[in-house]
Amino acid sequence: MAGYFSVFLVLLTLGSGLIWLIDHLLYAPKRKERIALAQGASEQPLDEEIIEQIAPVPAITESAKSIFPMIAAITVFRSFIFEPFQIPSGSMMPTLLDGDFILVQKYAYGIKDPVWRSQLVDVDDPQRGDIAVFKFPLDERIDFIKRIIGLPGDRIVYRDRQLYIKPQCNDGEQQRDGLACGEFNKINLDIVNRDEFKQGAMQMVRLTESLPNVTHDVLVTPQLPELTERYYQQPGTRRDEWVVPEGSYFAMGDNRNNSQDSRMWGFVPKENLVGKAVFIWMSFDFENGQDSVLPSWVPTGVRFERLGNIQ
Repeated sequence: MAGYFSVFLVLLTLGSGLIWLIDHLLYAPKRKERIALAQGASEQPLDEEIIEQIAPVPAITESAKSIFPMIAAITVFRSFIFEPFQIPSGSMMPTLLDGDFILVQKYAYGIKDPVWRSQLVDVDDPQRGDIAVFKFPLDERIDFIKRIIGLPGDRIVYRDRQLYIKPQCNDGEQQRDGLACGEFNKINLDIVNRDEFKQGAMQMVRLTESLPNVTHDVLVTPQLPELTERYYQQPGTRRDEWVVPEGSYFAMGDNRNNSQDSRMWGFVPKENLVGKAVFIWMSFDFENGQDSVLPSWVPTGVRFERLGNIQ
């Protein structure tokens, strides 16, 4: 089921629309009739004050008529077209930073009803490299944002901070989505820098990872161990290896040592997908020092250079 705010918007839209419709069909004609009778009995045109006394419009009807168009437009836009999200953590650094505000394309992976989230229209499947928002499989009240790494049927290995992908191929295929069939493809990594980001006192390494359809940057922290004992253990595979089931996807954060993702809890069912992150429309800096008098939630600046399309 959708979040509480989505349900509230739908109920508010339906409620205000129903009030407006009932008034339009039943009560407005009666008010017009009373006004016409009064006008016929008067030698002078009736002013607004007199009309209001003869056929007053209930306050709830006035409110419903005024908010219905706006609320309906917001509900349609947010439910079927784009929805704004705030990035609350650093699991997608350096691609997305804490304080980024993004737009998620809701129709990218299909049109769903805004309450029960059942699929109404199929549009497209996620592509490898997409940044997707989805309902966390272990608690669907929570929205997660990660990068799609594995497609249905893929065999994924993440070992020694290196990603390998063996795609599912049909008989006779030599290549699928830019990856060689029948073998594990080592995803190329190139070092960008070692001094841009820190995790406490530890330097983080920024690398460019080249997936077949998209090139993007990731972060690793060499001093931190790989927590393989926390990895999701899929029956029949090694601890750092996973086979993506049909109708599901394997998702990872770009901040590889600081992301709770498919490595830890498994796969993302297609029905959990919310949409594709496509645009950063605002980005706030929250770097308040320890001696700052401002609360931590008050932004200290705007990162205009970050606004634009998401890669």
